[in-house]
Amino acid sequence: MAARGVGMLARLPLCAQRSQVLRPTHRLLSCPGTVAADVKREEQSSRNVETGSEGRTPKKKFSEVQKERREQAQRTVLIRCPNKISEKKFLKYLSQHGPINSHFFYESFGLYAVVEFSQKESVTSLQNVTRTPSMETEAAIPFKSRFFNLKMKNPSSQTSEQSCIQSSNHSPPSNKKLSELLCYAESVDDQLNTLLKEFQLTEEDIKLRYLTCSLIEDLAAAYFQDCTVRPFGSSVNSFGKLGCDLDMFLDLDEIGKLSTNKTSGNFLMEFQVKNVPSERIATQKILSVIGECLDHFGPGCVGVQKILNARCPLVRFSHQASGFQCDLTTNNRIALKSSELLYIYGTLDSRVRALVFSIRCWARAHSLTSSIPGSWITNFSLTMMVIFFLQRRSPPILPTLDYLKTLADAEDKCIIEGHNCTFIHDLNRIKPSGNTETLESLLKEFFEYFGNFAFNKNSINIRQGREQNKPESSPLHIQNPFETSLNISKNVNQSQLQKFVDLAQESAWILSQEDKDRPSPSSHQPWGLASLLQPSVLSSVSLAKKKRKKPASERIKNLLESIKSSSPENDTHTNGKRTVSTQA
Repeated sequence: MAARGVGMLARLPLCAQRSQVLRPTHRLLSCPGTVAADVKREEQSSRNVETGSEGRTPKKKFSEVQKERREQAQRTVLIRCPNKISEKKFLKYLSQHGPINSHFFYESFGLYAVVEFSQKESVTSLQNVTRTPSMETEAAIPFKSRFFNLKMKNPSSQTSEQSCIQSSNHSPPSNKKLSELLCYAESVDDQLNTLLKEFQLTEEDIKLRYLTCSLIEDLAAAYFQDCTVRPFGSSVNSFGKLGCDLDMFLDLDEIGKLSTNKTSGNFLMEFQVKNVPSERIATQKILSVIGECLDHFGPGCVGVQKILNARCPLVRFSHQASGFQCDLTTNNRIALKSSELLYIYGTLDSRVRALVFSIRCWARAHSLTSSIPGSWITNFSLTMMVIFFLQRRSPPILPTLDYLKTLADAEDKCIIEGHNCTFIHDLNRIKPSGNTETLESLLKEFFEYFGNFAFNKNSINIRQGREQNKPESSPLHIQNPFETSLNISKNVNQSQLQKFVDLAQESAWILSQEDKDRPSPSSHQPWGLASLLQPSVLSSVSLAKKKRKKPASERIKNLLESIKSSSPENDTHTNGKRTVSTQA
C-alpha cells in the first residue's frame, strides 16, 4: 500500500481492480524553448480551429511521435528536491553536466523536478558523480537509475538564498469549477473545446509518462538487453485525460530484429535459450520476473501485483514518484495498433477529440461508466460509438478502417496473430473531410442518433462504417476493429444499455428545447453542455416524461382492477380448466 504524499495518494486495491490515483501537480515554466512555450503554441492553434479544418501543417506519424518522445525521455532525469530550493542554483549545478533543454517541477509525495538534457551523455555524467546513500539501520540496494534524490550539504547556511518553488495545481477541475467555466462560455462549441482543454493531458504529463516508461525500461534491460517499454492506450492515443492510468507494453521483438542481419558467411549464430511449452507461459514467466524486480529493486514502485492468469497477463503497480497507476504487459501488439488507429482518428479532425471528451464526461456524470469492472459501458466503447457516428455523417467526418486499409502501401502492411491490422500510417495522405458541421450540431445529433438506434438488431462496426446485423444476442455489440470476432462491449447488460438510451433521448430533448429558449451566459445558469452534466436536470426531464405517461398507466390499472373484480361471477370451467371471460 502506498504511503501518503503531498498532493496525491497512490493506492492499490487488494483485488485486481483499477483504483483512482490523484495526479501530480505541475509548475509550468514559460521560458523560450521550454515546454511551456510549446504548450502555449498548441493552445493558440487549437483556439483557431472552429469546425475541424486543420490547415496544411504536416502531421507526424504515430511512430515518429513515439520515437521522438522515447529519445527525449532517455536524456531526461527525475530528481526529488528539497521543499525549498533555489531554482537558479539548481539549474546551474545540473548544467555542469551539459546543456538543459527544458525542465519543470511538480508535487507528488514531495517536490520533484523533471530535467531534460540536450544529450544522453549528460545523464551518464550525472550518474557518475552520484553516490549510493548510506543507511544506519537499513541496507540500500545499489541500483543506479535516472531517479535521483537531491540533498543540501549545509541547509542552514543556504536558507536565506533559497526561493520556494510554487507548484500550480494541474489536476482536472472540480465539478463546480467546470460548471462555472462552461456557463461563462460563449457557445456550445466553446463549451466542448473548453472541456477538452481542461481535461486533456498536458505536455508535462505526457513527458512524465514517457519518462516513467523509460525508467521501467532501464530495469527490464537488466534481464532483456535492447528491450523497449512503450506506453499505449490513453497515454498516447490522443484521448487520454488527466488522471488516467499508464499502460505499458514490454516489447521484446526489437531484440530479435537487431540480430537478424548479424550473419557472416555460411554460419548462423543463435543464442542459447530456455524453452517453454507456449508463448503464454513465456509471457507469464517474463512478467513474473519483471514483477519481482520492480517489487525488490524498482525505486518508487509500490503495491506490485502479478496478475498472470488474466486473458492478457500483466503486472500492476503504482509508481509513487510520478503518481501513475501502471499496468505492464507484453505480447500485446494489437493494443499498440489500436492506440495508433485512435491517434489517427483523433488527429485528423479537431472535433473528434472535443466530442469524445464531452461524451465521456457526460457518461461519467450520470454513472454510465465506472472505474470498477462491471456491466458499465467503457470509455473505449464510447469512443468507438463517436467514431462510428462521425463516419455516418454526410459527408463523413472520419473515414472507415477499410478505407484507411486501401490507402496503405507495402510498408504499412501488418498482420498480428492472423489478424489484419493494416492501415495507412501517413496522415498527410488522408484527404480532409469537407463536413463543416458545428460541435453543437454534432453533440445534439449524436444523442438523437443513438437515442433511436436499433440496438436490438444492429451492431456498430467502424471497419465498414455501417450498421450490420448483430452476430450474437448481447444487448450492445461493438465489433473489435482488429479481432473482428470479438465484441468489445460484451460486458454491458440490457439495463445499462437502456439507461444510456434514455439519457441520450433526454439530452437530445434538452438541447432542442434550448434552441428555442436559451438562457443568456450572464444568467450564470447551466446551459448547453453544462446542463447535460447536471444529474438533477435529466432527472427532472425523466420525471416529466413519466407524468406524461400517467394517463395510459391509469387506464391499464383500472382495466386490471376491473378484471380482478369481475372474475368471481365470470369464472367457467372447460374440460376441468379454469378460463376467465370478460365483458366489454
